[in-house]
Amino acid sequence: MLSIDDVGQLLGVIAHETGHISGGHLVRGTDAMANAFLSSLVGMGLGIAAGVAARNSNAGIAGVMLGQHLAERNLMAFSRTQEASADQAGLSYMEHAGLSAQGMLTFLEKLGVGEPLLNDRDAGYRLTHPLTRERIEAVRNFIEKSRFTKIPTPASVNEDFRRIQAKLSAYLDPLGALRRYKADDRSPVARYGRAYAYFRQGDVKQAAPLVDGLIAEEPKNPYLHEMKGDLMLQTGRAVDAVAPYRKAVELAGTEAGVIRVSLAHALLEQHDPKLADEALKNLQIASKSQAQSAFLWRLTAQAWSMKNNPGMLAYSTAEEALARGDLPMAKAQAERAEKLLPAGSPGWLRAQDIRGQTGALDKPK
Repeated sequence: MLSIDDVGQLLGVIAHETGHISGGHLVRGTDAMANAFLSSLVGMGLGIAAGVAARNSNAGIAGVMLGQHLAERNLMAFSRTQEASADQAGLSYMEHAGLSAQGMLTFLEKLGVGEPLLNDRDAGYRLTHPLTRERIEAVRNFIEKSRFTKIPTPASVNEDFRRIQAKLSAYLDPLGALRRYKADDRSPVARYGRAYAYFRQGDVKQAAPLVDGLIAEEPKNPYLHEMKGDLMLQTGRAVDAVAPYRKAVELAGTEAGVIRVSLAHALLEQHDPKLADEALKNLQIASKSQAQSAFLWRLTAQAWSMKNNPGMLAYSTAEEALARGDLPMAKAQAERAEKLLPAGSPGWLRAQDIRGQTGALDKPK
């Protein structure tokens, strides 16, 4: 991600990987590996048998090595076919979406710089991907015929991409990000990257003014308000995090699921039962899109605990355990919730569903 030059290259990579998914290559790859393993075993068996028949251990070893070599070549050839197929599928998806494939070409050209020259005529067969120069030629031929080759990616999309890069860089390597996004660079991306780098270092004094400056320039950007909330919450200032999170939720609208969870977290961190209802309201809305989040259900259980509702506490704990994959705990808490909640209530019905999902635990082995 950090080595990609622009969003066009990222779109090309995503299109290629989507080609793998749509082609079922993961499943087919598993089958191919299994077949290669069986081929190797057959080769080993034949080699050992030949060695025994000939009373020559070297003949047996040679047979085993030949079986392994043939299995490896078959698997590599299968993988190269998949890569070429994913390239072609990705190109067709980009064409259908009206996107230029120029980014895929430039990314492949970057890959080709580090590709070694192969003099061994068999070397190409030992690669899992087609030779990069072959892929480049195929993409270049496609681009020459495409209707969208010269259509540029919108500047706003590139700006969003560069901000994602800045955030990722700051999270992975704060000091490196501060070197990359220098103090004299006043561009929004550079200030965004420095703000997150200081944030990662817990340096609120330097991060907060940068965030406030970005918000002043883009007051309707929900993710800048979320950024300020994150900065406050994760540096022990939960009270100060609530207002920016509320603003972010307001601006993000239906896309605010994750932000609602953060807002609930900030509210609950204050350990004030009066704030539990607002936290629950946000968590219940967020659960429509974040139902698989164990953290969401942990916060929900905390809120019901504050409200002294053991039945909903048990139900929420069952959901958390289910999201974590802890089926025995999910089953136990669901059974407890069924006993404590009114029959027919939403929580009671969902607790029954959870118990049903974990019912296999009751079956004798």
